[in-house]
Amino acid sequence: MLAVLRNRTYRHLFTAQVVALVGTGLATVALSLLAYKIAGDDASAVLGTALAIKMIAYVGIAPVLGAVADRIPRRAVMVAMDLARAGVALTLPFVTQVWQIYVLIFLLQSASAAFTPTLTATVPEVLPDERDYTQALSMTRIAYDLESLFSPALAAALLTVVSYHWLFTGTAIGFLASAALVVSVVLPRAKPVERTGGVYAKAAFGTRLYWATPRLLALLALDLAVAAAGAIVFVDTVVIVQGHFHRAAGYVSLALGAYGVGSVLAALALPRLLRRLGDRAVMLPAAYALPLILAGVAGVTAASAGTWTWVGLLVAWAAIGAACSAVLTPGGRVIRRSAADADLPAAFAAQFSLSHSCWLLTYPLAGWLAAGAGLPVTAVVLGGIALAATLAATAIWPRRDPAHLGHVHHDLPAGHPHLADAHRTPDGWNHGHDFVIDHLHNHWPRPVARA
Repeated sequence: MLAVLRNRTYRHLFTAQVVALVGTGLATVALSLLAYKIAGDDASAVLGTALAIKMIAYVGIAPVLGAVADRIPRRAVMVAMDLARAGVALTLPFVTQVWQIYVLIFLLQSASAAFTPTLTATVPEVLPDERDYTQALSMTRIAYDLESLFSPALAAALLTVVSYHWLFTGTAIGFLASAALVVSVVLPRAKPVERTGGVYAKAAFGTRLYWATPRLLALLALDLAVAAAGAIVFVDTVVIVQGHFHRAAGYVSLALGAYGVGSVLAALALPRLLRRLGDRAVMLPAAYALPLILAGVAGVTAASAGTWTWVGLLVAWAAIGAACSAVLTPGGRVIRRSAADADLPAAFAAQFSLSHSCWLLTYPLAGWLAAGAGLPVTAVVLGGIALAATLAATAIWPRRDPAHLGHVHHDLPAGHPHLADAHRTPDGWNHGHDFVIDHLHNHWPRPVARA
């Protein structure tokens, strides 16, 4: 898997992503402490609102940037966003009011919503070979999971010698290092997009691409399944560990660590599995595992707290991590297969926005249900959502899903360059090629004979 790091451009981009993730992890810890200093016992409400603001920024900003990505050099976008994030991080230690936290978090996450899809859309052009790209996707998944384990440990170590304000300095250093790494490489030029209309029309294209492409619509349904299972992990772990099992705060990290370990192990195994089985055959079974695991979580949280139920919780969290990784990691392959090179920024921006819309739904649901109806009911409801979403994905995503599709053009004139290999039929011009939605193909074709 590490062989892809021989590519200098990818190596620098991956390292930039890792150091930025570590910086973000330090900011998460520091922000929690800052919120507690300002709001006291209301810190959880402050952090909950900040998390909602983060999702709103992700949902709203990413599609707009994807619409203008072909006009701005990608390196300039990523460097500018890193510098903006570093500036916000250096400002956070000086806030004294809750509203100031909200404003700065919106700015920070808006910059992240611009940086991440731009980098994600660049990687498949840097690594055009599918095997290399699959390995890169797995490495990215591992980086996210290891960051969730490493950053809290690093923050804890730093807090033994410095105050939490200095963690924001570490965050800024991470973003500046990321910017320097991006500057050090030459990135592929964004290909011109042959679409008319203003920014709004171009921003809407990424979303329309999802609705018009069956496998992408199925991917969105699978994102909802993952968000349903992941929400109970990220929102309710502290309640389950301390409220149900009556264990110390350190055991919260242990439970979250089990989730991370499961995700990392799955990511390591995925390149070989995907070569043998393909995306659909890996992603759907993993998604079907999620409601089954959540049914087990309902049983664990309904039973009396004890050693075996605690072990069961750790196993369930590891299994959720593995299943979520098996669904999420191949998503980049599905997107790359479903969009023209010039439209990759819009496609990845839409994925970033739409997938976070799922989390925007399940995060508060997991919290409200746990507080009002109890943990077993929460697990059952979220499991039901995961099952319904997976059933929808199965129905939407054709079992036989070839890239080459025969189709008919009704509105192109004879002699159009795109019709060079087409033949005339009573219905129009019939031909076939690797099919994606673009300015010449507005709708997914009905099955016709392969040309």
